[in-house]
Amino acid sequence: MKIFKTIDWMIMKLEEFILSFAIILISVMIVGNVIAREVFKSGAFYFAYEVSLFAVVVATFMGLSYAARKGRHISMSAFYDFAPFKIRKILMIIINALTAVVMFVLAYYSYQFLIFEYETGSITSALAIPRYIMYIFIPVGFFMAGIQFIRNTIVNFTAKAKDKVYLGIDAVDYNDEKDKDIKLEDISV
Repeated sequence: MKIFKTIDWMIMKLEEFILSFAIILISVMIVGNVIAREVFKSGAFYFAYEVSLFAVVVATFMGLSYAARKGRHISMSAFYDFAPFKIRKILMIIINALTAVVMFVLAYYSYQFLIFEYETGSITSALAIPRYIMYIFIPVGFFMAGIQFIRNTIVNFTAKAKDKVYLGIDAVDYNDEKDKDIKLEDISV
């Protein structure tokens, strides 16, 4: 069991690194392109669009898994929030299970798209690298998100979840928190 926790921790740290690096890369490319174009009247960052697009794809699809792990994915929870505990528990199990199925289906279809891109041999215009390299992260992200949603389903069947609903493997539903602290992110202006 300890080896699975270690592997899980390593995957989480890898996801955090990939997401952080992708966001920083987007910022550097966009700002660098603007500075090169407007200040130096140079096209030195001709590749900025492609690199930024690659980083957005990576951040988006690798972020799926990370958001599912942390229970921070977008949800429509108007009815869910007002439901009693048992209904919320059942809903969360169903939602996570169905979302896992959808993620695996999307992983399959995005893998088919990846194979299509590989077989066509298309390349990017600025950097002339194969387009399929950018798309590798799409099926990987969907697959990892599917695994996380299965884990979120399973955690709601465990003993630690007997009196709580878990949105993520370690994220307790905000309706079940006894000591609610108001955080800056909870305040909307």
